[in-house]
Amino acid sequence: MSGSGGVALRSAVLRRQATRAGRSLSGLGLAVRRAAGRSRRRWRQSLQLRVVTTTMLLGLVVVTVLGSVLHSQIARGLEEARITNAQYEALALTAEAQTQWQASTSSSVDELNQAARDIMTRILSAAGPESTRYVVMSRSAGNDSDVVLASLQSGALGLSVVSPDLREAVAADPSTQQVQLTQVRLDGRELPAVVVGSVVQVPTAGPYDLYFIFPMEQEVETMGLIGQAFVVAGVILTLLVGAVAVVVTRQVVDPVRRAGEVAQRLSAGRLNERMPAKGEDDLALLATSFNNMADSLQSQIRQLEGLSAVQQRFVSDVSHELRTPLTTIRMAVDVIHAGREGFADTTMARSTELLAGELDRFEALLADLLEISRFDAGAAALDVEPVDLRGTVGKVVAAAAPLAERRGSTITVHAPAEAAEVDVDERRVERILRNLVVNAVEHGEGRPVDVHVGVSADAVAVVVEDHGVGLRPGDAANVFTRFWRADPARARTTGGTGLGLSISLEDARLHNGWLQAWGEPGLGSRFRLTLPRRSGGTLHSSPLPLSPRDL
Repeated sequence: MSGSGGVALRSAVLRRQATRAGRSLSGLGLAVRRAAGRSRRRWRQSLQLRVVTTTMLLGLVVVTVLGSVLHSQIARGLEEARITNAQYEALALTAEAQTQWQASTSSSVDELNQAARDIMTRILSAAGPESTRYVVMSRSAGNDSDVVLASLQSGALGLSVVSPDLREAVAADPSTQQVQLTQVRLDGRELPAVVVGSVVQVPTAGPYDLYFIFPMEQEVETMGLIGQAFVVAGVILTLLVGAVAVVVTRQVVDPVRRAGEVAQRLSAGRLNERMPAKGEDDLALLATSFNNMADSLQSQIRQLEGLSAVQQRFVSDVSHELRTPLTTIRMAVDVIHAGREGFADTTMARSTELLAGELDRFEALLADLLEISRFDAGAAALDVEPVDLRGTVGKVVAAAAPLAERRGSTITVHAPAEAAEVDVDERRVERILRNLVVNAVEHGEGRPVDVHVGVSADAVAVVVEDHGVGLRPGDAANVFTRFWRADPARARTTGGTGLGLSISLEDARLHNGWLQAWGEPGLGSRFRLTLPRRSGGTLHSSPLPLSPRDL
């Protein structure tokens, strides 16, 4: 039991450690994504950042290319200089060695080997201790003398460094100095080296090849220093280019930013905002033109506001003034309409019915105009209370049932089982839904009308869908315009005023809600009302799709 308990304990500890590690990795990934998101937003929002970064990158590319070209040219120059110096030095040392061989009196093999070592030591010491070179002496390929001397090398680099191609070249033309570039390994480093080959005549022993190896250590160190200097200079130059770009772009971006800030304040209604205009350059011209445009817009807006105020006052005054004579006319029409059965002339009776119907439409239009004037004056207010929209939809559908029956349409409600409770002014919401349902029946061409109710955590939506004529492209943006009609030639059959959808849109906006339209010819149309569940809330999405394609 104790053993199994220990295993279980270790397993639990390992699981906890794995869980903590997973959480740490998840937190790290989330932090990285957030940082990347902030960087992307900063990149998209800052013109100065993009210009400075692009300038620095282009400057870095130019400095890199230029530095590479200069570096390669300097390296080529040092290489050519080293080869030339090596040739002259090897030529002098070869002549010195030949002179010493000619003055030598050695005859035996041992004496000749000792003389070779002495000559190698003397020619190495003749150039001074600061000169780094290696000497190799080996029997020439064409030497047929019976006296064979040992091959000599002065240090770590020996005959293995000399390539077969160089040895063949020396053997083919002994009278000419042969040069070759190669790579050698010295003190654990790979270094380029110049190998110069010549031939000396050894008394009794015949021709021997003499190779001088010059490692380019100093040149490599020089190029390393030059490369470091180029890197440091490139970084400094790139930073300087970036600093210059910051200064230059600031002179351009700052006025543009100020123009953007002034434009935002203008769009917020602060029409007296202007840009500071100094100097005579292009930016000053931009500021002057911007200010002139703002002056013109301010003048036109004030003119339009004056005209709108006059129009609103006119509509309000006319609507109120018409109510008194309209009341009198209504009383007279009601009396005449009530006695129409006693008219001997059927034409007179029919005219009375038409008069009563048109008076109803006139009263509805007058009521809508008064409501519009309240919206324009900012006097509309909400009487908010908790309402289950399923009941409101039911009342609207029941009221529209006689009209739907006359038009040959059926209205079907699709509501969820859960309550669609929302804080609204039920009178206004009922008016919105009534306008939508009546319009759907009128334009549905006798086809079914569907009313969908959707609920989410933050919003409630109602979609009224018909399958009639639909909307042409662009009509969805115009259906809420006052007195707008999709087909001006089509006769009205239900006595609409042309203001229903406009008032509905204003009612939806009072609730911080959305009223949207979708339609296509032959596919019908859909109107969606979306309301926040709590008064004063903000909408981010709707529980129901606007178009059938989103289903």
